[in-house]
Amino acid sequence: MRSAAALHTQIEAALADRIPSALTPAVKTIREVVPTGIATIDTVLDGGLPVGAVTEMIGAECSGRTALALSFVAQVTKAERVCAWIDVSNALSPESAAASGIDLKRLLWVRCGVQPASQPASSSQDTFVLPEQYLAPPAAKRGLHGGGFGPHPRTETKGLSDGVSGLLRRDVVAPRCAEPQRRIQVERDAVEPYTFQPSKRHPLSPHTAKPWSRIEQALRVTDLLLQAGGFSAIVLDLGSIAPEYVSRIPLATWFRYGTAAERSRTSVLLLTQHACSKSSAGLVLRLQAGPPFSGESTVLVGLERHIEVSRQRFTEVSANVVPFHKSPQRASGADWQSKTVWAGIR
Repeated sequence: MRSAAALHTQIEAALADRIPSALTPAVKTIREVVPTGIATIDTVLDGGLPVGAVTEMIGAECSGRTALALSFVAQVTKAERVCAWIDVSNALSPESAAASGIDLKRLLWVRCGVQPASQPASSSQDTFVLPEQYLAPPAAKRGLHGGGFGPHPRTETKGLSDGVSGLLRRDVVAPRCAEPQRRIQVERDAVEPYTFQPSKRHPLSPHTAKPWSRIEQALRVTDLLLQAGGFSAIVLDLGSIAPEYVSRIPLATWFRYGTAAERSRTSVLLLTQHACSKSSAGLVLRLQAGPPFSGESTVLVGLERHIEVSRQRFTEVSANVVPFHKSPQRASGADWQSKTVWAGIR
């Protein structure tokens, strides 16, 4: 009687052409990580952010999303690698990026919705200029219908009514014979166009207006950069866009980004206010803002931050041994501090 190991080997040898390692469980892949430059966060994340996966950073305004992304990009550019920052709301400050330690020569900054300086923005009252050939009067036609037998009969009666009224010395204009009657234009009251004035409660700003064109442009640029390759990190900054607009992006988009990032070994950072990538993200981080700290001076030096790991797919699995006692739980959160630009580099 054959042993189980011999049967296992025979079955896998028979199905090797169709299903390689049919009875062997797949080994869970452990992603390579890149440090973020913040010691407390790297300790919680086992070294840093994963390579070849989508990392989603969720948080409100001033929660530390941009500061963490800048610190991560700084570590990548220090290793002489190229990064890209897709700025949907044109909110990135190059001065802050340089103060965080980013090599701007290795950073591609894509500003969505911003027209180049050589092409002026179109105003609300556009003027259309006709070519000179359309402004020149047409040549006069001689003869009946332009055939050469004298002027048209309608043109012969021009000025007849004015002449008759001048002879009669009356203000009443005599009826015209064959000349078409002029239409009397009644002057209407001019109505000024209504201009929308946003209220103080809901101000109309680039962040609250419908940003569909900028979102579509950002998604297309991300697709092109992932397909082109050569970028070690791509930051898609949707943090200033309202959640009701970002949540309408199809889930297939984030799945496509995850697949392309795995193929090109690119770390994709998604900055949002609300979770939108679902299961397509390999790592989901939630950030919260804390109280400010001033140190020994009265000037604001930075803010306290808190980070929570909501989802982490690529973690190292221990041996398949069930212990009798409950193992200690791993910490999924950490506190860190982000300093201001005038306080210097962390």
